[in-house]
Amino acid sequence: MVMDAHVCPYGLKALHLLRSAGYRVDDRHLTSRAQTDAFKAEHGVATTPQIFIGDERIGGHDDLRRFLGKRVRDPKALTYRPVIALFALAAAMALAIGWAAEGANMLLLTLERFIAVAMALLALQKLRDVDAFATGFLNYDLLARRWVPYAYLYPYAEAAAGVLMLSGALMWLSAPIMIFIGGIGAVSVFKAVYIDRRELKCACVGGDSNVPLGFVSLTENLMMFGAGLWMLLR
Repeated sequence: MVMDAHVCPYGLKALHLLRSAGYRVDDRHLTSRAQTDAFKAEHGVATTPQIFIGDERIGGHDDLRRFLGKRVRDPKALTYRPVIALFALAAAMALAIGWAAEGANMLLLTLERFIAVAMALLALQKLRDVDAFATGFLNYDLLARRWVPYAYLYPYAEAAAGVLMLSGALMWLSAPIMIFIGGIGAVSVFKAVYIDRRELKCACVGGDSNVPLGFVSLTENLMMFGAGLWMLLR
């Protein structure tokens, strides 16, 4: 579909795949809703684009990927990619801040900043849709199950603790928050995964993620708990 207000992104992806595979492409645009609906009715399909190689109809974008032997992403498949990307970016940001501020003498402060930035970024993912986060969080968090408003307060508490830890201000406030939410979170995840043996999605990067609840989630909470204790001791 190539219309004034919309160009189909999957059509562009399909064009790129075909040309990258060495095909010559006869690209036929559908330029109106009526033309698109007529095309779908003619070929008995529900979506566009539709790819034909010679007289053989291959299908849509995903069908083309399969035809070319490429992986097709399953939107429901569990993946750690969002968590890995977030923590990798938090580590890079902490290293950059440390290098700019302290040069080579930065290991301990960089670790602290990494935890603070990671908490803030995790909170950001939750704050995109607090209601969706709360729905997922209520599946396993022990305190939220007893007091539902805690599920809605959690992202704000995590964000506040992360920002305060990064600034070094009000540690008397941020450290107890981290100990509290990290401790309850660790116990909740451990019970759900290792005692009850439940297979759940983690709400740590938002309610719409496909990150499985398990070791990574437990590590996140233990990291917060440990960092809170460290800040109080320091």
